[in-house]
Amino acid sequence: MHKLEEIIVADPQSLAECCVRLQETKVLGFDTEFVGEDTYDPSLCLIQISTPDALFLIDPLGAGPLDAFWKLLVDPARTVVVHAGREETRMARRHSGQTPSNWFDLQIAAGLVGLNYPLGHAALVYQLLGIQLSKGETLTEWRHRPLSPSQISYAFDDVRYLLPLWHRIDLHLEELKRRAWARQEFDRFLAQALPEMAAQPAEKWRKLKGTGVLDRKRLALVRAMFMARETFAAQMNRPPRVLVRDDLIVEVARRNPKSASEVATMRGMAKRFVQPLWDAIEQARKLPPDQFPKVIEREQDRPQVALVVNLIGAILNDFCAREKLAVSLTATVSDLKDLVRSKMQNEAPAETNLLMTGWRKEFVLPTLLEVLEGKRSVRIANLDSDSPFALE
Repeated sequence: MHKLEEIIVADPQSLAECCVRLQETKVLGFDTEFVGEDTYDPSLCLIQISTPDALFLIDPLGAGPLDAFWKLLVDPARTVVVHAGREETRMARRHSGQTPSNWFDLQIAAGLVGLNYPLGHAALVYQLLGIQLSKGETLTEWRHRPLSPSQISYAFDDVRYLLPLWHRIDLHLEELKRRAWARQEFDRFLAQALPEMAAQPAEKWRKLKGTGVLDRKRLALVRAMFMARETFAAQMNRPPRVLVRDDLIVEVARRNPKSASEVATMRGMAKRFVQPLWDAIEQARKLPPDQFPKVIEREQDRPQVALVVNLIGAILNDFCAREKLAVSLTATVSDLKDLVRSKMQNEAPAETNLLMTGWRKEFVLPTLLEVLEGKRSVRIANLDSDSPFALE
């Protein structure tokens, strides 16, 4: 790898010159440094870009408006290479108003060519390029200026190897005829990173601890208060849990208060949030019963389900080792449980089951179904192999 020019962009003139150079490249690497502990939306502190010829550090605190840069970044004519780019995806969407479309995530693609998933950036660089990176600035304070030499070096290294990694992994994808698989995964990742793109937005409020014992009416209160908290947290640009704790929302719903004053007596409840939460509660109570959230019943599995899931899981691990796939990218334990349950109950698997989508349905699912249906048997063929099973 040839030595790349290193450029720091800290003023509007330098940014304009940077954008001119980026306009000419069809593939670039992208990373960010941000701080998210104190705000609703993470605070962008630094942008790192790599091209085949240069590395750029763009300081958003001094470079001026970044509109032209974000427009370049989301242009579908340009391939943008990221690693575990969830926050980078959100940053681009937030600042450009457009959804990134032609992005290549190295972490995901690595799982489709036989590497582990999820694999960290430094581990990926070492495994494919044999270069050891320093991670000494992982918890650094990126808002302080001027940046130290070690911070600058770390930031440049975060994008220095993105394009060489892309070249190697993309070549492997082509050899395995999996570029289309990668595009499916990138699109799925995008929908997860940007909930507004998902066909069925995740009900994040259900993750609050303690909701499993509430009835439908109280679940409606939790949902309403959760959404109200999201709204005023976004307006104040503060982390939601800092303003109103999760356990307070669940406890208010459990008590089913009759007045705002009862909400105010909760220990740890800030007075300024009492009225917004009470307004949300009153709105939830006006809903017709058929709009209350459903209680998710826990599956009471028959004893053999766990046994069969363990067997199918072992077969999937063996299959993925043989076919150069990361098993953790291919399916979850929940996917396998759903597959076994649906087979036992003679029902279709859930729409959310990864095994029922795209390349998994075409390439992986048939083997698992043949085992579940007794059409194939398994035996140990080679204890010294990474894939010791044989299916017959």
